[in-house]
Amino acid sequence: MYTIRKMEAGDRQAVKAMMRMFYASPAVLSNGSEEIFDADIDQCVGSSPYLEGFVFEKEKAILGYAMIAKSFSTEFGKPCIWIEDLYIQEEYRGVGIGTRFLAYIAAQYPDCVHRLEAEPENENAVRVYRKNGFDLLPYMEMKR
Repeated sequence: MYTIRKMEAGDRQAVKAMMRMFYASPAVLSNGSEEIFDADIDQCVGSSPYLEGFVFEKEKAILGYAMIAKSFSTEFGKPCIWIEDLYIQEEYRGVGIGTRFLAYIAAQYPDCVHRLEAEPENENAVRVYRKNGFDLLPYMEMKR
C-alpha cells in the first residue's frame, strides 16, 4: 500500500526528476525549466497559501507527485482547487493512485470547485478524470 503525504524539502530531487519527465511528455504543452521546477517546489514546501504539493510514497520510494493551486472562482462563487500537476511513474499507473488522490482532494476540500486541464491525447488520464466525476468545459484558455 502507498501513502499520500505533503511534499517535503527532502523530496526535491525525486520530484524534479518526475517533473522533467512530465513536462517533456505530450501531457503538457510547455517544457518547463529547472528554474520553474525549483520555484514550484519551493512554494510547495514553503508557506505559500497558493500552492500545495503532495507525493505518493511506498516504503520510502516516491511513486508520483501532485501539486494543487488555490484560488476563488467568481464563475462558481466558491474557492477553486486547480489540480496543476498529477504525475505517476509509469510502472505505478493503473493501480488507483490517481483515483485515490482525487478522492483525497475532494475530502480535503469538499466545498470547492475542483478543476484541472488535460490534453485530449492523454486518453488514460482523461478516462480517470471522467470516472471521478470531472466533465469537459467548453472553454478556450488564454494566457499572456
